[in-house]
Amino acid sequence: MRISLRRLTSFLFLGLLTLMVIGACNAGSTPEVDKVASTENCRMIQHVAGETCVPNNPQRIVMLREDAFINGLELGVQSIATVSAPGFPFPKYLQGKVDRVESVGGYGSPNLEKMLSLRPDLIVADSYYSQDLYSQLSQIAPTVVLNVPFPPPPWKEQLEELAQVLGKEEAGKQLINEYWQRVEKLKQALGDRRQTLEVSIANTSSEYGIWSYGEKHPSGSVLKDIGLQRPESQRGDFFYIENISVEKLPDIDGDVLFFVSGEREDDKKALETLKQSPLWAQLGVVQRGQVYLVGRHWHSSDILATTIGGGTIIVSPVR
Repeated sequence: MRISLRRLTSFLFLGLLTLMVIGACNAGSTPEVDKVASTENCRMIQHVAGETCVPNNPQRIVMLREDAFINGLELGVQSIATVSAPGFPFPKYLQGKVDRVESVGGYGSPNLEKMLSLRPDLIVADSYYSQDLYSQLSQIAPTVVLNVPFPPPPWKEQLEELAQVLGKEEAGKQLINEYWQRVEKLKQALGDRRQTLEVSIANTSSEYGIWSYGEKHPSGSVLKDIGLQRPESQRGDFFYIENISVEKLPDIDGDVLFFVSGEREDDKKALETLKQSPLWAQLGVVQRGQVYLVGRHWHSSDILATTIGGGTIIVSPVR
Protein backbone atom coordinates (compact mmCIF):
# COMPACT_ATOMS: atom_id res chain seq x y z
CA MET A 1 0.00 0.00 0.00
CA ARG A 2 1.35 3.38 -0.95
CA ILE A 3 1.37 6.20 1.58
CA SER A 4 1.75 9.77 0.43
CA LEU A 5 4.64 11.81 1.71
CA ARG A 6 2.24 14.20 3.50
CA ARG A 7 0.53 11.34 5.37
CA LEU A 8 3.87 9.80 6.26
CA THR A 9 5.05 13.12 7.66
CA SER A 10 1.85 13.39 9.73
CA PHE A 11 2.29 9.89 11.16
CA LEU A 12 5.89 10.66 12.09
CA PHE A 13 4.88 13.96 13.70
CA LEU A 14 2.13 12.28 15.75
CA GLY A 15 4.53 9.54 16.80
CA LEU A 16 7.12 12.03 17.95
CA LEU A 17 4.47 14.09 19.71
CA THR A 18 3.20 10.99 21.54
CA LEU A 19 6.72 10.08 22.66
CA MET A 20 7.33 13.64 23.84
CA VAL A 21 4.08 13.70 25.86
CA ILE A 22 4.81 10.31 27.43
CA GLY A 23 8.37 11.44 28.18
CA ALA A 24 7.15 14.67 29.72
CA CYS A 25 4.64 12.82 31.90
CA ASN A 26 7.31 10.39 33.06
CA ALA A 27 9.76 13.20 33.71
CA GLY A 28 7.18 14.98 35.83
CA SER A 29 6.31 11.91 37.89
CA THR A 30 9.76 10.36 38.35
CA PRO A 31 11.00 12.64 41.17
CA GLU A 32 7.87 11.93 43.23
CA VAL A 33 8.21 8.20 42.65
CA ASP A 34 11.90 8.33 43.57
CA LYS A 35 11.17 10.42 46.64
CA VAL A 36 8.57 7.96 47.89
CA ALA A 37 10.84 5.02 47.16
CA SER A 38 13.88 6.65 48.81
CA THR A 39 12.08 7.54 52.04
CA GLU A 40 9.98 4.39 52.32
CA ASN A 41 12.46 2.67 54.67
CA CYS A 42 14.30 5.67 56.10
CA ARG A 43 13.86 9.03 57.82
CA MET A 44 15.22 12.36 56.59
CA ILE A 45 17.59 13.79 59.19
CA GLN A 46 18.96 17.33 59.04
CA HIS A 47 22.52 17.65 60.35
CA VAL A 48 25.43 20.08 60.20
CA ALA A 49 26.70 18.72 56.86
CA GLY A 50 23.34 18.46 55.07
CA GLU A 51 20.41 16.06 54.97
CA THR A 52 20.56 12.28 55.07
CA CYS A 53 17.94 9.55 54.77
CA VAL A 54 18.76 7.37 57.77
CA PRO A 55 17.58 3.74 57.65
CA ASN A 56 14.69 3.09 60.02
CA ASN A 57 16.42 0.14 61.64
CA PRO A 58 20.14 0.26 60.85
CA GLN A 59 21.96 -2.97 61.65
CA ARG A 60 25.55 -2.20 60.67
CA ILE A 61 26.48 1.18 62.13
CA VAL A 62 29.99 2.63 62.20
CA MET A 63 30.41 5.27 64.92
CA LEU A 64 33.35 7.60 64.41
CA ARG A 65 33.25 8.76 68.05
CA GLU A 66 33.84 6.46 71.01
CA ASP A 67 31.42 8.36 73.25
CA ALA A 68 28.73 8.17 70.54
CA PHE A 69 29.38 4.43 70.31
CA ILE A 70 28.82 4.09 74.07
CA ASN A 71 25.75 6.35 74.03
CA GLY A 72 24.37 4.16 71.26
CA LEU A 73 24.82 1.11 73.47
CA GLU A 74 22.86 2.73 76.27
CA LEU A 75 20.15 3.69 73.76
CA GLY A 76 19.86 0.02 72.80
CA VAL A 77 21.88 0.11 69.57
CA GLN A 78 25.23 -1.66 69.19
CA SER A 79 27.49 -0.51 66.38
CA ILE A 80 29.79 -2.85 64.52
CA ALA A 81 32.82 -0.53 64.56
CA THR A 82 34.22 2.62 66.10
CA VAL A 83 37.43 4.65 66.39
CA SER A 84 39.81 4.89 69.31
CA ALA A 85 42.54 7.18 70.61
CA PRO A 86 45.99 5.68 69.93
CA GLY A 87 47.42 3.96 72.97
CA PHE A 88 44.18 3.92 74.95
CA PRO A 89 42.46 0.59 75.57
CA PHE A 90 38.69 0.30 75.45
CA PRO A 91 37.10 1.66 78.67
CA LYS A 92 36.97 -0.88 81.50
CA TYR A 93 33.40 0.10 82.35
CA LEU A 94 32.30 -1.46 79.05
CA GLN A 95 33.41 -4.93 80.12
CA GLY A 96 30.53 -7.34 79.68
CA LYS A 97 28.50 -4.77 77.74
CA VAL A 98 30.10 -5.00 74.32
CA ASP A 99 30.25 -7.87 71.90
CA ARG A 100 33.03 -7.94 69.36
CA VAL A 101 33.56 -4.50 67.81
CA GLU A 102 35.89 -3.60 64.96
CA SER A 103 38.34 -0.71 65.05
CA VAL A 104 38.44 1.53 61.98
CA GLY A 105 41.42 3.60 63.07
CA GLY A 106 41.88 6.80 65.00
CA TYR A 107 39.89 10.00 65.36
CA GLY A 108 40.11 12.14 62.23
CA SER A 109 41.89 9.46 60.21
CA PRO A 110 39.56 6.47 59.90
CA ASN A 111 40.44 3.67 57.52
CA LEU A 112 37.97 4.17 54.65
CA GLU A 113 38.85 0.84 53.01
CA LYS A 114 38.17 -0.99 56.26
CA MET A 115 34.80 0.76 56.58
CA LEU A 116 33.91 -0.14 53.01
CA SER A 117 34.72 -3.80 53.67
CA LEU A 118 32.38 -3.80 56.69
CA ARG A 119 29.41 -2.85 54.47
CA PRO A 120 27.81 -0.41 56.93
CA ASP A 121 24.25 0.82 56.44
CA LEU A 122 24.90 3.99 58.49
CA ILE A 123 27.96 6.04 59.43
CA VAL A 124 27.82 8.53 62.29
CA ALA A 125 30.62 11.10 62.21
CA ASP A 126 31.23 14.38 64.02
CA SER A 127 31.89 17.95 62.97
CA TYR A 128 35.27 18.27 64.73
CA TYR A 129 37.11 15.24 63.38
CA SER A 130 35.21 13.98 60.35
CA GLN A 131 33.21 16.70 58.58
CA ASP A 132 35.89 17.11 55.89
CA LEU A 133 35.44 13.42 55.05
CA TYR A 134 31.67 13.70 54.64
CA SER A 135 31.60 13.31 50.84
CA GLN A 136 33.87 10.25 50.97
CA LEU A 137 31.97 8.68 53.85
CA SER A 138 28.64 9.28 52.08
CA GLN A 139 29.87 7.18 49.16
CA ILE A 140 30.30 4.25 51.55
CA ALA A 141 26.95 4.54 53.38
CA PRO A 142 24.39 7.15 54.47
CA THR A 143 26.32 9.47 56.79
CA VAL A 144 25.20 11.82 59.55
CA VAL A 145 27.58 14.41 61.01
CA LEU A 146 26.86 15.16 64.66
CA ASN A 147 27.26 18.74 65.86
CA VAL A 148 30.30 18.20 68.08
CA PRO A 149 32.83 21.01 67.60
CA PHE A 150 35.46 21.85 70.20
CA PRO A 151 34.68 22.62 72.89
CA PRO A 152 31.70 20.31 72.45
CA PRO A 153 28.11 21.02 73.53
CA PRO A 154 26.87 19.61 76.87
CA TRP A 155 26.81 15.83 77.04
CA LYS A 156 23.01 15.83 77.40
CA GLU A 157 22.65 17.64 74.04
CA GLN A 158 25.02 15.15 72.41
CA LEU A 159 22.93 12.27 73.72
CA GLU A 160 19.68 13.87 72.53
CA GLU A 161 21.04 14.49 69.02
CA LEU A 162 22.26 10.90 68.67
CA ALA A 163 18.93 9.59 69.98
CA GLN A 164 17.15 11.56 67.26
CA VAL A 165 19.45 10.18 64.55
CA LEU A 166 18.87 6.60 65.74
CA GLY A 167 15.13 7.08 66.29
CA LYS A 168 15.57 6.44 70.02
CA GLU A 169 14.20 9.70 71.43
CA GLU A 170 12.15 8.04 74.19
CA ALA A 171 15.11 5.93 75.30
CA GLY A 172 17.22 9.09 75.43
CA LYS A 173 14.69 10.88 77.63
CA GLN A 174 14.57 7.90 79.95
CA LEU A 175 18.37 7.85 80.32
CA ILE A 176 18.47 11.53 81.21
CA ASN A 177 15.59 11.14 83.65
CA GLU A 178 17.44 8.29 85.35
CA TYR A 179 20.55 10.47 85.53
CA TRP A 180 18.61 13.23 87.33
CA GLN A 181 17.17 10.66 89.74
CA ARG A 182 20.69 9.54 90.69
CA VAL A 183 21.77 13.15 91.08
CA GLU A 184 18.90 13.80 93.49
CA LYS A 185 19.82 10.74 95.56
CA LEU A 186 23.41 11.91 95.79
CA LYS A 187 22.27 15.40 96.80
CA GLN A 188 20.27 13.91 99.65
CA ALA A 189 23.19 11.74 100.74
CA LEU A 190 25.58 14.71 100.82
CA GLY A 191 23.13 17.06 102.49
CA ASP A 192 24.37 20.57 103.28
CA ARG A 193 28.01 19.53 102.84
CA ARG A 194 27.74 19.96 99.08
CA GLN A 195 27.26 23.71 99.50
CA THR A 196 30.71 24.18 101.01
CA LEU A 197 32.73 21.17 99.80
CA GLU A 198 35.25 22.21 97.13
CA VAL A 199 35.90 19.40 94.67
CA SER A 200 38.85 19.66 92.29
CA ILE A 201 39.33 17.55 89.16
CA ALA A 202 42.75 17.27 87.56
CA ASN A 203 44.76 15.03 85.30
CA THR A 204 48.29 14.60 84.03
CA SER A 205 49.59 13.11 80.82
CA SER A 206 52.93 12.80 79.10
CA GLU A 207 51.81 15.07 76.21
CA TYR A 208 49.83 17.84 77.91
CA GLY A 209 51.29 18.13 81.40
CA ILE A 210 48.88 18.89 84.24
CA TRP A 211 45.21 19.62 83.42
CA SER A 212 42.29 20.93 85.40
CA TYR A 213 38.64 20.60 84.38
CA GLY A 214 36.12 23.44 84.21
CA GLU A 215 32.35 23.51 84.64
CA LYS A 216 31.77 23.05 80.90
CA HIS A 217 33.55 19.70 80.90
CA PRO A 218 31.18 16.71 81.39
CA SER A 219 32.74 15.83 84.74
CA GLY A 220 32.47 19.46 85.84
CA SER A 221 28.85 19.69 84.71
CA VAL A 222 28.00 16.61 86.78
CA LEU A 223 29.49 18.20 89.90
CA LYS A 224 27.58 21.39 89.12
CA ASP A 225 24.31 19.43 88.79
CA ILE A 226 24.96 17.89 92.20
CA GLY A 227 25.64 21.33 93.66
CA LEU A 228 29.24 20.69 94.72
CA GLN A 229 31.62 23.64 94.82
CA ARG A 230 34.81 24.05 92.80
CA PRO A 231 38.18 25.68 93.54
CA GLU A 232 38.31 29.27 92.31
CA SER A 233 40.60 28.37 89.38
CA GLN A 234 38.08 25.79 88.11
CA ARG A 235 34.96 27.96 88.27
CA GLY A 236 33.54 29.28 85.04
CA ASP A 237 32.21 28.17 81.69
CA PHE A 238 35.36 26.59 80.27
CA PHE A 239 36.23 23.05 79.23
CA TYR A 240 39.69 22.47 80.66
CA ILE A 241 43.06 24.13 81.17
CA GLU A 242 46.13 22.18 80.14
CA ASN A 243 49.87 22.64 80.57
CA ILE A 244 49.55 23.90 84.15
CA SER A 245 53.05 24.43 85.51
CA VAL A 246 54.20 22.69 88.68
CA GLU A 247 54.48 26.15 90.26
CA LYS A 248 50.71 26.54 89.85
CA LEU A 249 49.86 23.25 91.55
CA PRO A 250 47.90 25.12 94.25
CA ASP A 251 45.29 25.75 91.51
CA ILE A 252 44.25 22.09 91.76
CA ASP A 253 43.99 22.08 95.55
CA GLY A 254 40.61 21.59 97.22
CA ASP A 255 38.78 19.74 99.96
CA VAL A 256 38.77 16.70 97.70
CA LEU A 257 40.82 16.07 94.56
CA PHE A 258 39.69 13.56 91.95
CA PHE A 259 42.73 12.82 89.83
CA VAL A 260 41.99 11.32 86.41
CA SER A 261 44.38 8.52 85.54
CA GLY A 262 45.11 7.26 82.06
CA GLU A 263 46.00 3.61 81.64
CA ARG A 264 49.04 4.21 79.46
CA GLU A 265 52.44 3.58 81.01
CA ASP A 266 53.65 7.09 80.08
CA ASP A 267 50.71 8.63 81.98
CA LYS A 268 51.42 6.51 85.05
CA LYS A 269 55.05 7.66 84.94
CA ALA A 270 53.91 11.28 84.63
CA LEU A 271 51.77 10.89 87.77
CA GLU A 272 54.64 9.28 89.70
CA THR A 273 56.95 12.13 88.68
CA LEU A 274 54.36 14.68 89.84
CA LYS A 275 54.01 12.95 93.20
CA GLN A 276 57.78 13.31 93.75
CA SER A 277 57.53 17.11 93.56
CA PRO A 278 57.85 18.93 96.93
CA LEU A 279 54.99 21.22 95.81
CA TRP A 280 52.69 18.19 95.50
CA ALA A 281 53.37 17.25 99.11
CA GLN A 282 52.50 20.81 100.19
CA LEU A 283 48.95 20.65 98.83
CA GLY A 284 46.40 20.64 101.64
CA VAL A 285 44.34 17.97 99.92
CA VAL A 286 47.41 15.71 99.76
CA GLN A 287 48.26 16.28 103.42
CA ARG A 288 44.70 15.40 104.43
CA GLY A 289 44.75 12.23 102.32
CA GLN A 290 41.79 13.33 100.20
CA VAL A 291 43.27 12.66 96.73
CA TYR A 292 41.46 9.92 94.82
CA LEU A 293 42.52 8.28 91.61
CA VAL A 294 39.61 7.94 89.17
CA GLY A 295 39.37 6.17 85.83
CA ARG A 296 39.64 7.67 82.36
CA HIS A 297 35.82 7.66 82.17
CA TRP A 298 35.89 10.97 84.09
CA HIS A 299 37.33 12.50 80.91
CA SER A 300 34.55 11.12 78.70
CA SER A 301 31.18 12.59 77.73
CA ASP A 302 29.00 9.51 77.28
CA ILE A 303 26.00 8.82 79.51
CA LEU A 304 27.63 5.78 81.13
CA ALA A 305 30.78 7.73 82.05
CA THR A 306 28.83 10.62 83.55
CA THR A 307 26.70 8.19 85.53
CA ILE A 308 29.77 6.44 86.96
CA GLY A 309 31.61 9.72 87.45
CA GLY A 310 28.80 11.60 89.17
CA GLY A 311 26.27 9.15 90.49
CA THR A 312 28.58 6.56 92.02
CA ILE A 313 32.06 7.45 93.18
CA ILE A 314 34.32 4.58 92.16
CA VAL A 315 37.82 5.62 93.21
CA SER A 316 40.99 4.53 94.89
CA PRO A 317 43.06 6.80 97.14
CA VAL A 318 46.41 8.08 95.88
CA ARG A 319 49.23 7.06 98.18
